[in-house]
Formats: sequence, C-alpha cells, structure tokens
Amino acid sequence: MRRHFLQPDWSPRWLLCAIGFTAAGGIGTARAELIESVLHVPVRLDLPAGQSTAQTIPVVVVREATPAPRPYLLLLHGRPALAGDRGRMGLVNYPANARYFAGRGFVVLIPTRLGYGVSRGPDVEFTGECLTKRFEEGTGAALQETRQVLAYAAGLPYVDPTRGVVVGESVGGVIAIAAGSTEIPGLLGAVNVAGGDGGDSLVHPDSPCRPDLLESWYATLGRSSRVPTLWMYSANDRFWGPRLPAEWFAAYVRAGGRGRFVELPADKNNGHFIFTRNPPAWHPAFEAFSAELGVPNPAR
Repeated sequence: MRRHFLQPDWSPRWLLCAIGFTAAGGIGTARAELIESVLHVPVRLDLPAGQSTAQTIPVVVVREATPAPRPYLLLLHGRPALAGDRGRMGLVNYPANARYFAGRGFVVLIPTRLGYGVSRGPDVEFTGECLTKRFEEGTGAALQETRQVLAYAAGLPYVDPTRGVVVGESVGGVIAIAAGSTEIPGLLGAVNVAGGDGGDSLVHPDSPCRPDLLESWYATLGRSSRVPTLWMYSANDRFWGPRLPAEWFAAYVRAGGRGRFVELPADKNNGHFIFTRNPPAWHPAFEAFSAELGVPNPAR
C-alpha cells in the first residue's frame, strides 16, 4: 500500500449542519466557542483542449462564534499517490489544525477539491507521468477552484474578504504559492508546508519525479509573486529529500518571489506529514508570519 502522499487529519464525525465546541486558544486556556459547518460551493473549471467541467464541492468552515467579520484562511489538502486513496479521503476537514487557526481569529475554509473524496469527479489535477510532468496544468485547475471558493466566501457575512491567507500542505503547498502569484482579492500571504508533487517515499524516497521541472515552475511563480510567502519543510521529508526544497525556494526568490524558508525538525520516519503529526513544530513560524501580515492572533 502506498498511502503516504497525504495524511490529512480526517475524522468520520463530520456533520452537514453547524456544531459548536470549545477550542483551546492558549496553554490551559479555553477561548471562544467555535462553529463548524459545511458549504456547498459551485465551481466550473476550464480544462485543456477546450474542455470544461462543473459541479458542487463541499467546503468545511470553522470559525469563532461571533458575528464580526474575520479574515479568511483557505486550507488546501494534498494528493495521495493512488487513485483509490483519493476516493477514500471523504470530507477533508483537518479538525485539529482548523480549530487552531480558527482559535487565532480566522474563518477557516477547507474545500475538498474536485476529484477527491466526497467531491468525486474527474482528476483535473493530474500532472502527467513521472518523466513528463506538467505541473502548471494541475496547479491551474486547483487555482481556478481556489479563486471561486474565495469569491463565494466573500459574500458570507462573517468573512472579511479584504484580509486573508492561503495555507497548503504537500500538493496544496504548490497551489498556495501559485495563489500568491495571482490576483486574489484580499490575499495577504501564502504558506507552503511540505509543498511539492511527484514524490513517493516508498518507491523512490528522497527522489521525486522531475524536480527540475518543478523548480522551473516555482521560478515562474516567483516572477509573478504578489504577496509574502512562508515555506516550511521537515528535515527528514522523504518525498523530497533534504536538498530539493531549499533549491526550489532559492529559484523562487531568484526570480523575484518574496519568502522565508524554515526548516522544521525531523518527525518520526518521514517528516512529510509534520503538518498533522506535529503541529507545535510549525506553530511558531506561522504565528510570526501572520503577525507580520497583521492578521489575528490570540492577543488581538
């Protein structure tokens, strides 16, 4: 079994109606009640060769129980290596991380993108076989969904569409960097956690497919970068190895992108999953970055 490309914090206990719970906003301190709900957002994607597809996707929303508009945080999941695993993702909700972000004052939006889990549909993010990767195509399809979800969220009374952040894990990290290189209203920054594509820690550990093409794609994104970015990779990420992430970041910055690279500690046998397995490892870097952007924190 190869179920190592994505390990989101899935939970079977999701509801299609609002539920309330109390979140911890600090050490030993209970903070505001949080509300979780699920939106159903229509998306339409233009695909290569003049094709298109349209359907509705679910978006989990986690936020503090307050009527005051809050900045948005779009949280983007990664991609399992096997098609069957994509179908088994269910409703992606990252419960622990979503509650952390919401406890810091964000309205957290988590779409299950087209081709994954309960969304089903065509695999619009396929980037080709190992030696002939087309990273721009898969990223472009996901970016269309990103823009449409955020446009929908801008009409919600509890969302402040003038301030927001995009955070992505694994393939979602590449999409987050792409989002930071396009015109998205209110986007202040992008966070890439373990971002990449084409890796397989079991079949070819530390050696992903066509890292040179991904480096070129990151450089292209750097040339059109619009917002500050934060890149976080574990020291023992077995999908990308110890060298490539820093080289990808360097190419992005040389091309004009603004960003900060943070090496996170090694985590168990494969730090690629540090986003869900060891959140305290990346919390300080994220909190420093969000403070620089002027978006909420517990001391607001």
